[in-house]
Amino acid sequence: MVYDICNQKRWRKVYKTAKSFGEWVQLSVFQCILSEKQLLRLEHELYDHIKHGEDHVLIFDLGSVDRVELRFKSLGKPFEIIERRARII
Repeated sequence: MVYDICNQKRWRKVYKTAKSFGEWVQLSVFQCILSEKQLLRLEHELYDHIKHGEDHVLIFDLGSVDRVELRFKSLGKPFEIIERRARII
């Protein structure tokens, strides 16, 4: 999980919530190993703490150990995957 929170008070709430679900890795990055139920609870708590349109939380699901398939959820501001294409100029 990674996040960008615009307000210090909301940032502290998101940090404390993330810390209760996982391990701090770097700056606004946490690693969480969660069941489906725990993930839903985390999303619910984060949803209540952020200001939609200003703050941004990305939750990446790396899948099981034997088959990694990247999935993510975006809370807050819209997030678009950058599509990489070759361009001839």
